Amino acid sequence: MDVTVVIPTLNEEEAIGEVVEGFAKRGFRVLVIDGNSKDRTREIAREKGAEVVIQSGKGKGQAVAEAFEIVDSDILVLVDGDGTYLPEEVYRLLEPIKEGGADHVIGNRFASFEKGAFTRLNLIGNKLLNMFFRLAYGVELRDILSGYRALKKEVYKSVELTKPGFEVETELTVETLAKGFRIVEVPITYRKRGGKTKLNPLRDGFRIGKTIYELMSRYSPARYLYIFGLIFIIAGLISGAFVVYEWFLRITHYLLAILTALFIITGVQLIMFGLIADFIFRSNVEFRKELRRLREAMEVEGKGD
Repeated sequence: MDVTVVIPTLNEEEAIGEVVEGFAKRGFRVLVIDGNSKDRTREIAREKGAEVVIQSGKGKGQAVAEAFEIVDSDILVLVDGDGTYLPEEVYRLLEPIKEGGADHVIGNRFASFEKGAFTRLNLIGNKLLNMFFRLAYGVELRDILSGYRALKKEVYKSVELTKPGFEVETELTVETLAKGFRIVEVPITYRKRGGKTKLNPLRDGFRIGKTIYELMSRYSPARYLYIFGLIFIIAGLISGAFVVYEWFLRITHYLLAILTALFIITGVQLIMFGLIADFIFRSNVEFRKELRRLREAMEVEGKGD
């Protein structure tokens, strides 16, 4: 299968040569999407055999979206240019796709990481964000923020990326799930970065958490509505308890009683709408999966003939 390795970069002259060379010597086409680096990143990448495209916009997410438009290979491998991932482990990501067991493969950094690869704050933040994702989406993925992943052409050509920054890994994961593609994780090694990271733990961590919540409307409309429904119901129960307590003291709150009823009715309706939306969404996802199975089966049968 035809494979292209895409590397978004911004001032990565210390490590980009090693990264590009590691993939190029294994026969992969390497495409560097450079965000207007001020150092020798582009020159070094070209010297080591990469094709270099200067990014038209800003941010990692925009670079990845641009690469998805350029590349037309059977499989696209996405990797950071900071030397934290091992080129020789790319086959771990390609194997599940080539065996037909996955459409999108994520390298799980937590399986094996060097001392110092994560700062204490980054490690805690990553764990919390991954836990939030599992609770919000009900999907057992351990490293949705990994920058090392492989995607089939059908996946990277169909996902819709709108986040320009470091939220791209989260959006890419959610889009894959929302469109009914199969996603799996494989263990990889994560090395300590040589230079200074561009990710701000607090600012970018907040943005990623916000993105996880916002994208729930794409993957699971029901869960998105459930939260609002529960908020209204809880508000209704609290105000209702106050009304009942005051009533026993012979104090009547007519307007608050009406507001309580409205809170609870609205909450129940939101949960009901969520159930309906979830049913429609799940049916659509299953329909897409079935169409994909049929198309793959017809392609296999056609090759056999």
